[in-house]
Amino acid sequence: MKSNRLKTAEPYPGISANHFCVYFLLLSILFFIFAGPAFGIRLVNVKHLFDITGKLNAPSDVAVSADGQIYVVDGVNNQIKVFDRNGKLVSSFGRQGSGNGEFRSPLGIDIDRAGNIYIADSGNHRLQIFNRWGNYSAQIKIPPNNKKPADPTDVAVDDSRNRCYIVDNDNHHILVYDLATFKLLNTYGSPGTDKRAFRYPFFITLNKEKYLYIVDVINTRVQVLNPEGLFVAFVGDWGVKKGEFFRPKGVAVDKQGRVFVSDSYMGVIQVFDSNGNFSAVVGDPAKNAVKKFQTPVGLFIDKEMRLYVVEMFANKVSVYSIEK
Repeated sequence: MKSNRLKTAEPYPGISANHFCVYFLLLSILFFIFAGPAFGIRLVNVKHLFDITGKLNAPSDVAVSADGQIYVVDGVNNQIKVFDRNGKLVSSFGRQGSGNGEFRSPLGIDIDRAGNIYIADSGNHRLQIFNRWGNYSAQIKIPPNNKKPADPTDVAVDDSRNRCYIVDNDNHHILVYDLATFKLLNTYGSPGTDKRAFRYPFFITLNKEKYLYIVDVINTRVQVLNPEGLFVAFVGDWGVKKGEFFRPKGVAVDKQGRVFVSDSYMGVIQVFDSNGNFSAVVGDPAKNAVKKFQTPVGLFIDKEMRLYVVEMFANKVSVYSIEK
């Protein structure tokens, strides 16, 4: 996975950006290690069910089909690995290359209601589509923007409008494509820090109203847009305290409308209400403390309220039930 640049401006006079980032990160880690109910932090507890390994090498994203099959993007191996609902490896598809059904650093995934699989094939600058059995079906080649190659990092499918939203990380915008014609319908966003502006957006998901939740990494927030691309809200900000991020990466929305956001540097998952207000941190009931993850990136919550966490540098996907 590509690493995004740190902010370079000096936060305080006389303190370099690099030193400040190290200092900030240490403070953040200490805050979340000791944070818990005793420190006024509400927890959403999760119960560990199982881990998915299957010889994964720096996995990035996960999605679950309507019938419970678990699909993991195994980017370094240029494969999509398929597991049953208990985490047993069933099949895999893909290999390194630029032909149909081949990948170069795939990153993000989504699955539509019919079971078709959509893969953001970052290194090949395209979106590939497969049927439910992993057979190649079609592709959308994403053109450069001002001569800068497209860098698709994730995709979200809106069945109700027969469209998909593709995150173009390096070009700082979201592309909207018609899934019947594969024509570009619209582009949301531009480089910057304002509303509808992004700096290296990465993962995306939709809520039940089909609003877009986009992880805006270097702006350290999740940005919410309506289906037509109008600004709705920001979730989170840069900082140490609860409700703030250092490097947000993954996002998922449960059936209650709660927003789960992973912070890959901090190793935690924070929870926000449907209005974007901080609510809680994912917790470990055995320790009555904040649950720590190893480089959490892609997230998914299924209809049974199971939380799937891709722990990139641990080379696994951890699966939990979310306690009521």
